[in-house]
Amino acid sequence: MIKQFIDKLLGKRRTGASTAAPRARRSPAAAKASAAGHPLGQRNEVPARAHGIDPTLVDRRAQEVVHTLQDAGYEAYIVGGAVRDLLLGLRPKDFDVATNATPEQVKSLFRRAFIIGRRFRIVHVVFGRGREHEVIEVTTFRGFTDNASAERVHGNEKTSRQALAGVRHAVDSSGRVLRDNVWGSQQEDAARRDFSINAMYYDPRSQTVVDYHGGIDDARQRTIRMIGNAETRYREDPVRMLRAIRFAAKLDALGFTLDSATARPIALLLPLLEDIPPSRMFDEMLKLLQTGHALASVAQLRALGLGRGVYPLLDLAVARADWPLVHLALQDTDRRVAEGKPVVPSFLLACLLWDDVQTQWERALAQGEHPTPALSDAISDVFERRVGEVSGRGKLGAEMREIWMMQPRFERRTGKAPLNLIEQPRFRAGLDFLRLRARTGEPLQALVQWWEALSLADDDARADLLEQARLHSQQAGGGGKSKSARRTRKPAATPDADAADAPSATCNNSDDSAPHAAPQANDATDAPAAKKRRRRRRKPAAQRPHDGGDGSNGSEANSGNGHSAAGGEMPQP
Repeated sequence: MIKQFIDKLLGKRRTGASTAAPRARRSPAAAKASAAGHPLGQRNEVPARAHGIDPTLVDRRAQEVVHTLQDAGYEAYIVGGAVRDLLLGLRPKDFDVATNATPEQVKSLFRRAFIIGRRFRIVHVVFGRGREHEVIEVTTFRGFTDNASAERVHGNEKTSRQALAGVRHAVDSSGRVLRDNVWGSQQEDAARRDFSINAMYYDPRSQTVVDYHGGIDDARQRTIRMIGNAETRYREDPVRMLRAIRFAAKLDALGFTLDSATARPIALLLPLLEDIPPSRMFDEMLKLLQTGHALASVAQLRALGLGRGVYPLLDLAVARADWPLVHLALQDTDRRVAEGKPVVPSFLLACLLWDDVQTQWERALAQGEHPTPALSDAISDVFERRVGEVSGRGKLGAEMREIWMMQPRFERRTGKAPLNLIEQPRFRAGLDFLRLRARTGEPLQALVQWWEALSLADDDARADLLEQARLHSQQAGGGGKSKSARRTRKPAATPDADAADAPSATCNNSDDSAPHAAPQANDATDAPAAKKRRRRRRKPAAQRPHDGGDGSNGSEANSGNGHSAAGGEMPQP
């Protein structure tokens, strides 16, 4: 309002048709598409008495964004899934706005607005601060584009901003869109959207719904239908097949199903996904598994006969979805998303690939390798073989490694090792992983409760818990075979609790069809620890007697060394 007042004083006109972005003429690509029979749709304005949307369900701030744009002379509508939900009588969780104003013009109208993205430039209008803040996403109407007329560049999704400066529509050698900022009309924008139920525009001021492709009827009939010829649209961008599956999973609870013409070509055109870069396929896999509908996505993939041949890591998730640990991880991910809690791919993938790590770890232990480096090597090999080259692999691999490396360290409950472990940044993720393992039936529940109590206790309570663990370890014969029993050359410098690294090789099954039990951290709980020899001292009168028989003090010191070894040997995959 203040900005408009200043512009008025300076003689600048900000309202009226002259200040708005002109209605875009049909682009050559759109004319070509229309001539080829691509349905650009017919504008149909549906009044309030016909669509029945309850205006009280519309977010106040979304209305404010629309009204501000309209008052400045631009077209503006609530668009996408929010309109679909409103038609169904639901209160949308998110609101998006579409307009014919450019990102720069949108930004100039709001106090806290930020242009983001390179491939698709959009504006985030922010209201409030902290956890209570709300973001309204504003997009400019996109023109109908043809990749054949786009500028070809040598690069990929990491191509620098400078290299693409001034380019509005660019694709790389594989046909992947690197820039798509060609503005157009509302009609073209609707035709570019994938599904009819996401191509409706609602004006909260006039309470009119603009529908180009029969989205209102499809929403009422609970049908997910691709705009245009489904096979043609899939060939234009094969990833649309995965988006169709994702929407079917997302809306399954509301009774939506894929239209037969939309679902039928997917199995036939599945090989087209082989040409999609691994990083993009990895991102699409995460959208299927980490947007709150993981189990439903697996069910959709199986129903369409897509259990194999989509993407190796996704194929593995579908094959192992019924395994206890993987099923619990998918279920827990859905729950966290529903509760508004954050989810990270490293945790889900750590659950998915834990069986691979165990199998390779056990094989190395059977060959006599040291437990800690054997586990580290197994992690590196599994990550390279199963995950490979994806964007953000460094951070992803480091987080997965920390979760896995913590598992044997949870067995060490004496000395300084427990206090060091709870200070690790990924401790909570590692403990959650241990908790899921316990829920699958592994005898770990008491261990989980002990660590949970330790992490929440004050200093005095922690001291009591550690003392109880030390006494229990003594009563159990030292808590398992110590390294001093295996390495007699340096008994004093070898951590006593590192036996927690050594699992029993109880299972060699690496088949994806069934999981096996996790290796146990103590491989010889009944084996007595080797006695330490008392070294002869040159000046016994000047020194305190060395305690070599109890082992409790040595256990405390060595537990700290064990933590250091496990925490330091973590090369990046």
